[in-house]
Amino acid sequence: MDTITIIGEKCIIFIILQSRYLVITEKPSSARKIAHALDDSSSPRKGKYGKVSFYVAEHKGDELVIVSAVGHLYTIEQKKGGWSYPVYDIEWVPTYESNKKLSYTKQYLDAIIGLANKIDGYVSACDYDQEGSLIAYNIIKHGIGDQALTKARRMLYSTLTSKELVSAWEHITPSLDYSVVSAGKTRHETDWLFGINLSRALTLAARRFLDFKKVLSIGRVQGPALKFVYDLEQSIQSFIPTPYWKVYAETEIEGETYSLDYEKQTLKREIHARDVARECRGKKGKVNDIDEQSKNIAPPSPFNLGDLQNDAYKHFKMSPSDTLKAAEKLYLGAYISYPRTESNKIPKEINVKEILEELSKNRKYEEESKLLLGRKRFIPKQGKGEDPAHPAIHPTGQRPRQLKKEEKNIYDLIVKRFMASLGEDLIQVDTTISIEVKGHTFYLRGILTQKTGWTQFYGEYHKLKDQRIPKIEIGQIVPITSLSTRRRYTRPSSRFNPSSLVRKMEQEDIGTKATRSNIIDTLYQRGYVKSNKIKITELGEVTIETLQTFCPDIIKVEFTRILEKELKKIEENQKDPDKVFSEAMEELKSILEDFKKNEEQIGRSISNTILGKRSLDGGESCKVCNRDKLEDSVFCQKHTDVYNRVEDEFQQWRYALGYQWVEYLEKLNKLSGTGGYVKEVIKFILR
Repeated sequence: MDTITIIGEKCIIFIILQSRYLVITEKPSSARKIAHALDDSSSPRKGKYGKVSFYVAEHKGDELVIVSAVGHLYTIEQKKGGWSYPVYDIEWVPTYESNKKLSYTKQYLDAIIGLANKIDGYVSACDYDQEGSLIAYNIIKHGIGDQALTKARRMLYSTLTSKELVSAWEHITPSLDYSVVSAGKTRHETDWLFGINLSRALTLAARRFLDFKKVLSIGRVQGPALKFVYDLEQSIQSFIPTPYWKVYAETEIEGETYSLDYEKQTLKREIHARDVARECRGKKGKVNDIDEQSKNIAPPSPFNLGDLQNDAYKHFKMSPSDTLKAAEKLYLGAYISYPRTESNKIPKEINVKEILEELSKNRKYEEESKLLLGRKRFIPKQGKGEDPAHPAIHPTGQRPRQLKKEEKNIYDLIVKRFMASLGEDLIQVDTTISIEVKGHTFYLRGILTQKTGWTQFYGEYHKLKDQRIPKIEIGQIVPITSLSTRRRYTRPSSRFNPSSLVRKMEQEDIGTKATRSNIIDTLYQRGYVKSNKIKITELGEVTIETLQTFCPDIIKVEFTRILEKELKKIEENQKDPDKVFSEAMEELKSILEDFKKNEEQIGRSISNTILGKRSLDGGESCKVCNRDKLEDSVFCQKHTDVYNRVEDEFQQWRYALGYQWVEYLEKLNKLSGTGGYVKEVIKFILR
């Protein structure tokens, strides 16, 4: 805002000139929200630049021109050269020039550049994370010009409520958040270079031996994520069930039947199970101990994105990407806070009481909200997750309108989790009654809720399961009215579903809250995995095995995990982005050098698997697959390892059941839990 002084004969006149700011948002809906929040009359003027809508808001004497991008308007492209590798020379270009499918983004970029005339300052009002910060930076730098960066500032917010947006404007930063921009830029450039080089290397190697139009892709995060699926699938396919026995018993007290647990959860031999049955069936037992323990179960903390995705899959079978889409719609409607967060904490600056007061106006949450307001304690349970940019996901209190089913479900889950985090401890009493029967011990167990605590606010998302038991005294005699033993077999681990794979990536610290679900979608799109219970395809399997043999660094978690930590340090201004990028490129160059050395073998390996050919070098193949056999075996390495385990496990089976070799193999072959590789070996042995 400029001031001009005019001095006349009898007076001095001060004329305050209005400042004009160009405010850039990430999405059209957020532009509309910000314009209405910042306009002094809550009625901004709406204009059109071509087909693109923009808003003009008057705010305390300043004019704000508010216009939206549609995500990234700039992307990375190689400067020159054909479809080959290695590629290191890159530049940022408009997305519409790089991808014809994104041609619609041109009108948004043209609008922003056109509206940048006669502007005194620029404001990045995109989402506050690496993606959002980079979107605005690239538009200002490449679209408007470097000189505009010197007049650019940052608006930070976690919800699109009018109150927070006004506060964000009042606390606008004096410059862009360059450390966040640098972290985002380094991530994009590193991931693009890894992805384009490794994908081209794989594809060109395969095309040496195949008329192959498909593009094989692999990336810095995609590789380790696919390796998680591969490793689990190998354990499932190599699994050998082991027999065990369980004892099931019941007693009757005061006309009611109660289940009893045997002292040993499992028995390893059939003869031991028979001994228990013979000695205890139909006998009477004596109560020799009663142990009661009260336990306090603290409320859950509010959701971060990973927790929300996990619970949404659990309760609604929604995929992580669908959950994120629904949450983003709720955020853009100003109904919840920013969902792409790793935080489980609600800072004291957030007015929890005010949120509850607003929720109490919604009939669905009225009763629970008023209960919490009556407690006059508004401190949510704080979890472990932290995020420097955003708090845990929470409702704003604004009442949603016209939500789709998925959005309603996610909103309800977020609201009830938020309210549960404000509740008191759940208090339960666990009772264990020990009953001795002929030297054996059985347990009668009960759970009784003394105080429902936070569960009354979490509703159907946490159902209490009390187990009532009768009044009983030490020394009391109780009958064993039923006792049976059943043979069971151990089962392999469950396959990943999209939610549990996101959780695994989170635990291993690879990818980000914003990218993990997209990585999983890519694995499906590339044909590397299939089905909701994620199973690796033949193409995914050969890709991992080939890389594991010739270029193992590509699929190791360590490099990706280390780089994620380095990127966080860049964001916190503790690392030089140029140094981090340079070190990542040295790693990439080393990987590509190994790849070049083994390109022919890699291509043959992929093509032979796809075509179903027998051996890589014309030598002998494994008797059950196309892989090379080991020198001292009829099998490849994988099937040799399985055969050795089949031999080792036979000893346990013979100990447990007295089976002979052929009887053991035939039984294994019939069991549903026996792995596919194991059955292939058995079929060869029994042929």
